[in-house]
Amino acid sequence: QVQLVESGGGLVQPGGSLRLSCTASGFTLEDSAVGWFRQAPGNEREEVACISSANESPFYTDSTRGRFTISRDISKNTVYLQADSLEPEDTAIYYCAADVPGKICSPRPDYWGQGTQVTVSA
Repeated sequence: QVQLVESGGGLVQPGGSLRLSCTASGFTLEDSAVGWFRQAPGNEREEVACISSANESPFYTDSTRGRFTISRDISKNTVYLQADSLEPEDTAIYYCAADVPGKICSPRPDYWGQGTQVTVSA
C-alpha cells in the first residue's frame, strides 16, 4: 500500500527555517519522483519543488528558488524540504505527492500525503 506521511510543519517567525519530511512506504524513491506542493486558503495548489529519480536537476518554483532545498535519503525512503528565509506568504498546508511508478516530476501525482501546516508569523 502506497503511503506518504509528512512531518515537520509548525509556527515560525519571518526569516526563520523549517525542515519538512516526507516518508514514503509501499514504493521506493529509486522508482518515483516526489514533489512538494502547498495550498493556502483561497489559493490554488502550487508545486514548490520536486526531485526526480531520473538524474534530473530538482525543480523549484520561482517564489521558492534560492530559499527552499529539496533532497532525499534513499536509505530512509524520505524526501526533505529545507525551507529557509520563510515569509508570511509561505504560510500554507504543505503536501508531498508522487506517481508510483514515475521517475519524472508530475504536476498531478496520483498519491498524496495528508499535509503538514506551515505558519509564518511574528
